[in-house]
Amino acid sequence: MEQIIIGMDIGGTTAKLGLISNDGVIISKWEIPTNTNDGGKHIVDDIWNSVRQKLKHLHYNEEQVLGIGVGAPGFIEDETGFIYEAVNIGWKNYPLGELLSNQSKLPVFVENDANVAALGENWRGAGNEVANLIAVTLGTGVGGGIIANGRVVNGEAGIGGEIGHIIMDTHGAECNCGRKGCLETIASATGIVRQAFELAENLPDSKLAKHVNIKGTITAKDVFQLANEGDVEAKQIVAHTTDILGLAIANMSVTISPAKVLIGGGVSKAGQPLLTAIAEAFKRYALPKVYQSCELKFAQLGNDAGIIGAAFLVKQKLEKKVFGEKI
Repeated sequence: MEQIIIGMDIGGTTAKLGLISNDGVIISKWEIPTNTNDGGKHIVDDIWNSVRQKLKHLHYNEEQVLGIGVGAPGFIEDETGFIYEAVNIGWKNYPLGELLSNQSKLPVFVENDANVAALGENWRGAGNEVANLIAVTLGTGVGGGIIANGRVVNGEAGIGGEIGHIIMDTHGAECNCGRKGCLETIASATGIVRQAFELAENLPDSKLAKHVNIKGTITAKDVFQLANEGDVEAKQIVAHTTDILGLAIANMSVTISPAKVLIGGGVSKAGQPLLTAIAEAFKRYALPKVYQSCELKFAQLGNDAGIIGAAFLVKQKLEKKVFGEKI
């Protein structure tokens, strides 16, 4: 009898759901809206009802399901799936693992969504199952996951691997976490836009300022486009951003000495020049042996990383599977 795994990636807008084969192939994937009304209390019912319908439609029975893996935002107690807080969903002190297990009568394992994406990339994406890996997601914020000695790092309070909140400038811009100068305030799409607005204000005759005046706004994509066209100020923003990213990765790499660093998220669509600049900064700041042992690559799985990683989480918990080891 074919065994399958249910992978879930719950976000503030949509929940991505998938039926995944035991070897990491997506059998079916779909999305449903995330109902954040009433503190998100309807989400478990919604996602499990949707999964049951899909299983029935594809002629699977629940005895074929090994378990459910879930990636969710916020700070999570990995042993129980208890969510301390997920601000964009409304969960606070929310026993997600227990509720979903009671509903489904299946083993349920929950991890932070960025950690789960790192697991997915390492299993079936650009990681190739290395034992030590850093995944950095450059989007509206900066997310990330760290795999050390074959296992994802989550720490005592579920905050391990929060790459975006490494402080890179003690006098920098305010971060949503309440501190100043986090990596997220510089290297995210939001951080790049903030830098662009500041330069436009200080240099009213620049192309950046003219773009803002004409369009009324500016995006990270616009900044990279202007930089590609040779605009001095835009190139300055890109250079500063990639320099800070390279420095942050070099500092993290001293801790776990990764075999691979994967760069993903919307900002990574800037392409090879972005990766090359980050790699040059990484080489500049890293211990030589660390740099020589590490490869920087783009992530490959895109939005599928979460559901695939959630499926691997089930395998890891049930089969004691560890990256970099023969089991």
